[in-house]
Amino acid sequence: MADDDLVMLITGTRKGIGKYLAQYYLEKGFKVIGCSRDPVDNDASNYRHFCLDVSDEAAVQQMFAEIRESYGRLDVLLNNAGIGSANHVLLTPVATMRNVFSTNVVGTFLFCREAAKIMVRHGCGRIVNVSSVEEKMRLEGSAVYAASKSAVVTFTQVLARELAGFNITCNVIGPAPIETDMMKGLPEQTIDQILKGLAIRRLGRFQDVSNVIDFLVKPESDYVTGQVVFLGGA
Repeated sequence: MADDDLVMLITGTRKGIGKYLAQYYLEKGFKVIGCSRDPVDNDASNYRHFCLDVSDEAAVQQMFAEIRESYGRLDVLLNNAGIGSANHVLLTPVATMRNVFSTNVVGTFLFCREAAKIMVRHGCGRIVNVSSVEEKMRLEGSAVYAASKSAVVTFTQVLARELAGFNITCNVIGPAPIETDMMKGLPEQTIDQILKGLAIRRLGRFQDVSNVIDFLVKPESDYVTGQVVFLGGA
């Protein structure tokens, strides 16, 4: 099947990795659907945007209803939307933890569930969820964020087994820090700690992320599921 027949949904496409991935896969010929809380400046003919909170079940279900009506299919889901938290546990309000888990875990769950309903009908699909090298490194100050990404990893690995019989693969990519707005919120000391924990001690690039996703979503990767790929040698 040609790429221009394939439909891809990417969450969090207003900026950062999500914005890059939307443009990257548009240029590869995909029909790309994006979403974020706020509008975007992408007016490409094969791009459609929804403004919503990824943890709002009703809004997410309505979006997927429109996707089914407009496209009749969904081939790839990239769960990129996420928010971070860099603070000592003793200084972290419970509201912060709820917000992080709401976006990173509940949002991922809702999009996987609704996307799988469409993919099951076609007997195939690719799901890639985004974690972080911080999930593996267990750095001080990242307890809430790392815990949310750990939940994403475990959820994805169980989901991979539940959906394997439908030829739907579910994998995780864990990027190293990339120069995005989320990284700007990290203390310099934390970034240094992360880089020192990598085998390849440099900041990540957008291309590093798309390179792995390209492999995970290709038709020939139908025997790869439940896997976690951390970048930078974490």
